[in-house]
Amino acid sequence: MEDFKDLKVWQKAHALTVEVYERTRAFPRDEIYGLTSQLRRSAASIGANIAEGCGRRSDAEMKRFLQIARGSANELEYHLLLAKDLRFLAVSDFAILEEKALEIQRMLASLVQRLNPVLARS
Repeated sequence: MEDFKDLKVWQKAHALTVEVYERTRAFPRDEIYGLTSQLRRSAASIGANIAEGCGRRSDAEMKRFLQIARGSANELEYHLLLAKDLRFLAVSDFAILEEKALEIQRMLASLVQRLNPVLARS
């Protein structure tokens, strides 16, 4: 597999993680070990799993880590919704971040599908 930094999905996941960190700086201090941490960890997990998958030896392992990354993107989507509903995150910020998370989910699904024919030939 190629260098993870060259993958557009990783670049978008990394940018989203940075943005989540920026947006959560204003969250209540008593949430530092709660929702703030969960948002940051799920966001960072997306890019980390893409990177780890790229470092593995097979397409099957890559696919598994892409699926884990997609799960993290889904987890992030939920935490963003919760942050909005608790009024820690403005509706406009939620809409922007949610759309980016959904785009990453679609990109990951597409990348997994592109790996499927490779795995079928193995």
